[in-house]
Amino acid sequence: MNIRPLGDHVIVDPMKPEEKTKAGIIIPGTADKEKPEQGTVLAIGPGKLNEQGTRMPMSVKVGDKVMFKKYSPDEVKVDEKEYFVISESDIIAVIE
Repeated sequence: MNIRPLGDHVIVDPMKPEEKTKAGIIIPGTADKEKPEQGTVLAIGPGKLNEQGTRMPMSVKVGDKVMFKKYSPDEVKVDEKEYFVISESDIIAVIE
C-alpha cells in the first residue's frame, strides 16, 4: 500500500461483515450491508500539532484492531481495494 496519512489520520482496513448471524441464519449477498465499524490499523500519521507547535503522540499503532464512529470514515480505493481514512478522534476504542 502506498498511502501515507498526514496529521492525526489513520488508514484502516475495514473488517468484513459477518455472513452468518449468531443464530446461524445466513445473510444473502443481496442484502443491504452497512459500513463496518471495526477494522485493523494499517498506517498512522505523525500526529496532530498542538497550540505550541509540537506533535501529539498517536494513541493507536499499526496492527491495532479498532472501533470507530459509524459515519466518520472517508473511503479510498487503492489498487482495487477499499480502505478507510479516519481521524484519530473518531476512533472510539481499541479491541484487545
